Amino acid sequence: MPSRRDQIRMTDAELRDYLRTSKTMIIVSIGPGGFPHPMPMWYAVDGDGTVRMTTFRKSQKVRNIERDPRVSLLVESGGGDYGQLRGVAITGKAQIVDDLAEVTKTLRRVSGAEELTDPAAQKGADAFIGKTAAKRVAILIRPEKIVSWDHRKLGGGY
Repeated sequence: MPSRRDQIRMTDAELRDYLRTSKTMIIVSIGPGGFPHPMPMWYAVDGDGTVRMTTFRKSQKVRNIERDPRVSLLVESGGGDYGQLRGVAITGKAQIVDDLAEVTKTLRRVSGAEELTDPAAQKGADAFIGKTAAKRVAILIRPEKIVSWDHRKLGGGY
């Protein structure tokens, strides 16, 4: 009999689709007093599985990661009903990238600007990205461990 964990684990395709259709991920870094520091972040996932985010260079997240690069990431949904719970927890080491081209690439991916087809919308997105990119860094996380769950696979049973 398969374990319950095996029953609810997402396939690689389900995992990619779930992360592609979600917008916000919680990044948990280790704060200055050793306590977890959870923060919601917009994100994108590269083809190789690298998670990318961007934040202001002087943020607490950056200070935390510079001190200790270990992070946990969480995306979850369906919390209104146990049978609908879905989520992904990722652990890995974060890398701070202070290269303007990489920050701009990350902002374009995270904001959805790369997918815009309307020239006026593209121009507006480029203007915003140009103004904010110099104040930001990219955060790149290569997953070391991924745990996923989709309780809908249980068919309503707990």
